[in-house]
Amino acid sequence: MRTFHTTLFCLFLASQLAIGQRPESATYTPELLWSLGRVSLYDVSPNGTQVLYGVTNYHIGENRGYRDLYTIRTDGSNAGQAKQLTNTDGNEYEARFRPDGKKIGYLLSGKFWEMNPDGSSARQVSDLDMGGFLYSPDGKKLLFIRDVQYDKTTLDIHPDLPKANARIIDDLIYRHWDTWEDGAYSNIFVVDYADGQLTGAPQNIVKEPFDTPLKPFGGMEQIAWSPDSRYIAYTCKKLKGVEAAVSTNSDIYLYDLVEKSTTNLTEGMEGYDMNPAFSPDGRYLAWESQETPGYESDRHRIFLYDFKTKKKWELTAGLDQNAIGPQWSKDGQRIFFQSEIQGTIQLFSIDMDRGNQLTQHTAGQFNFGPFIVANDRLITSRCSMQEPHELFSQPFDGGRSMQLTYTNKDLLSRVKTGKVEGRWMKTTDGKKMLTWIIYPPDFDPAKKYPTLLYCQGGPQSTVSQFWSYRWNFQMMAANGYIVVAPNRRGLPSFGQQWNDEIAGNWGGQAMQDLLTAIDQMAKEPFVDETRLGAVGASFGGYSVFWLAGNHNKRFKAFIAHDGIFNMESMYGSTEELFFVNHDLGGPYWQQPQPETWQVDSPHKYVANWDTPILIIHGGKDFRIPDTEAMQAFTAARLMGIPSRFLYFPEENHWVLSCQNGILWQREFYNWLDRWLK
Repeated sequence: MRTFHTTLFCLFLASQLAIGQRPESATYTPELLWSLGRVSLYDVSPNGTQVLYGVTNYHIGENRGYRDLYTIRTDGSNAGQAKQLTNTDGNEYEARFRPDGKKIGYLLSGKFWEMNPDGSSARQVSDLDMGGFLYSPDGKKLLFIRDVQYDKTTLDIHPDLPKANARIIDDLIYRHWDTWEDGAYSNIFVVDYADGQLTGAPQNIVKEPFDTPLKPFGGMEQIAWSPDSRYIAYTCKKLKGVEAAVSTNSDIYLYDLVEKSTTNLTEGMEGYDMNPAFSPDGRYLAWESQETPGYESDRHRIFLYDFKTKKKWELTAGLDQNAIGPQWSKDGQRIFFQSEIQGTIQLFSIDMDRGNQLTQHTAGQFNFGPFIVANDRLITSRCSMQEPHELFSQPFDGGRSMQLTYTNKDLLSRVKTGKVEGRWMKTTDGKKMLTWIIYPPDFDPAKKYPTLLYCQGGPQSTVSQFWSYRWNFQMMAANGYIVVAPNRRGLPSFGQQWNDEIAGNWGGQAMQDLLTAIDQMAKEPFVDETRLGAVGASFGGYSVFWLAGNHNKRFKAFIAHDGIFNMESMYGSTEELFFVNHDLGGPYWQQPQPETWQVDSPHKYVANWDTPILIIHGGKDFRIPDTEAMQAFTAARLMGIPSRFLYFPEENHWVLSCQNGILWQREFYNWLDRWLK
């Protein structure tokens, strides 16, 4: 049993005020941020009455998190009074109800466990290693994923050299996101199941050296059982080497457990195809599809396949926005999905019995999702720039969202937040751009505030109403900064044309959009134009590096995290080459060379650097390798620019561990305070 959650909360309150004082309010600190419980939506019971979810709490001293499982009613009758099911020294995850509702299955340390819906009688069912699992709808089988070793390792090739420490590499992709290729691939296995027992030998239905789900971010949403438990639809990119590095061509495969045969349902569709979902009657399969080969940020469409007619078509034709994560209503009449729209993420449905009528089910300055379709409502996670994720219930046809969980109510009741407003700004080419402005708590318009330009990553990633435990706008505001966060060119939720306009033009209109946002805000009487900073990660880090050589003395401080400094060296060391091939027009050695290679790389403008810069990078970032930061830091030091390099050897493109996250925040604000206050 663990009691450190309450202890952390008490320690936080004690740190805010002297002993004996009443804690009236507080502002965000790194320690407070890491004391918040993080909510994960898992499942809804078969009868639609119970939500199953997890809460992760971090122990700062131990530098680790613990996830426990909870249930709460979908109708809100016990809102804020969830039932805790687990309380172990591990992490319970991948939790879901058995189809009959009598058990909850979950993973603990990679092993399959079950318990009663009230949390009693928890027991380990199997010793098999699993990365995820799904019950068959009839409750007679279980599918699960686990790695299978296909390729030889260095030790296999040279068994007489067991202490040799080397990798023999013959092709791409030899490393991905934050892990080196080890010759093992995630495959799907099916095993018989009956009343809490696995029987017989698991059967591998893939039997090929390809990953399903897709790496690095795919989960069990990329695999689905048919309602009759005969078929399994799964997502897989059956390409290797150079082909895998330059292509996004994943497909939806259908495995027949009776015939033991596999069919490619998306043959000839050359972009990403993923996230299959069977209709309740089994006649149709819906999935998420992108059209353009090699373009990972192309419009997300929903396609349907009719098993009776063998035809497929796009359900979302004519919709100029993304449609992500299709799920069917219980009657098979509607398909629900997430979609970004004007700087938010909302939930929509298409009603096929009403001429493909489009309905928006959520609204407001929030992000909704992930979600699960219950009997007559959607159960969804919701967050904003002012509040972390909690679970809500949203009726299908009208009615307001009802909050179900209040995980951080006690802690947040004492925390002041800053106002968030959206402003539409006119860009230099005469278009409208939505920019979020975040104000400090207790904002006083008579004062002048240091102000930060937030540069978004992606590059095609919306500045939505997201809640981050690192790039947290309320934390920035609590430290006395106004934050300016523009949805510059190249971001989704404003139509595909706006999204596409960054390709081959990284240093062009997108950078002018960033400057437009900060220039317009600098005219406000409460913004101190002599104390402006620019911060960002990934493509936002690229943006900071580019601005450092092209800002004409607007800024007094920069922070670049995991940014691209030299486009040529990044091209030669990144792993998913389809991204840079699309966005940069192909390799830098082709003739004629695309203009972007000649003018857009930040390293070409180092001679103009004149502003203090903090450079941050993770040693396991294989998307933008750490040598980008090293080159930038070397350039800054040789130019005599005040600079610091914050390096995390064990972190990837993100900073995920607890104490590293707190250290990141401290260094981030120490740097800004040093130069802007």
